[in-house]
Amino acid sequence: MTISRRQFGGALGAGLAVANAHLFADEPNSKPLRIIAYNIFGLTGWPHQRNLAKQAVAKGQMTKRLAMELALHEPDIINFSESPKEELTKEVAELLGMNHVRLPSGGNWPGTLLSKFEITESQNAPMTGARPKELFTRHWGRATVKLPGHEKLIVHSAHLYPTADPSVRLREIRAMIESMKPDLDAGRSMLLIGDLNHGPDTDEYKHWIDAGWVDTFAKTGNGEGPTIKSDIPQWRIDYVMAAGPIADRIVESRPLFEGAFRLHINDKESFALSDHLPQLAVFR
Repeated sequence: MTISRRQFGGALGAGLAVANAHLFADEPNSKPLRIIAYNIFGLTGWPHQRNLAKQAVAKGQMTKRLAMELALHEPDIINFSESPKEELTKEVAELLGMNHVRLPSGGNWPGTLLSKFEITESQNAPMTGARPKELFTRHWGRATVKLPGHEKLIVHSAHLYPTADPSVRLREIRAMIESMKPDLDAGRSMLLIGDLNHGPDTDEYKHWIDAGWVDTFAKTGNGEGPTIKSDIPQWRIDYVMAAGPIADRIVESRPLFEGAFRLHINDKESFALSDHLPQLAVFR
């Protein structure tokens, strides 16, 4: 039987509602906040050269595959780095019943922010002064999300400059921290989520920590937590960071090395949804 996209979204939403009702029946006010940061590799599958990946793209199946896999983790807020055409990320948002904000790139790697809750405002690359063309060639955006109980959460979605030379990345981070400083100083609840393209043993990482950001994985995770690549993960470059009151409510943080997010190396025909793994963080 074939179902429409609208029917799929309705069934998915109804299923999640029932699951949540059972899971939190005894604790009506305890539903956690679930955040996912995910570089989705243009939604082409990885390795994109494999026949099954090409077929999934050609048949328009990738949005449904992505939405179904994400839905298993009941996310409330999702960041995408390396987004495909906006019509595709909007389709994922519709399937998941989420609001959608596009974050244009200074190059060819736009970002996306999805939220179950209302996004009351958003800004692209909200730095002080004009953005130099060599900065934020991937993406950076800021949004305000209205959580239940009218609590406001400021979310920064980012994908920083790659390469081994950290100089451009450090300039991006300094510009971001300068922009974030009023909110950090005011003690507002904030998230920084995305592909930051640096490890936890770098000067870039130290800048975040010195500014007051808490690495959710460092606080609650186990092991090394690598997020790339999705066949044999070796490096941790995708993060969910928190600041302000929400940083005291972290209960879980881990890369999702499972399901369709993972490439099974013994199956030469298989593909993963991306070369990255999503990073999940859960807050009380």
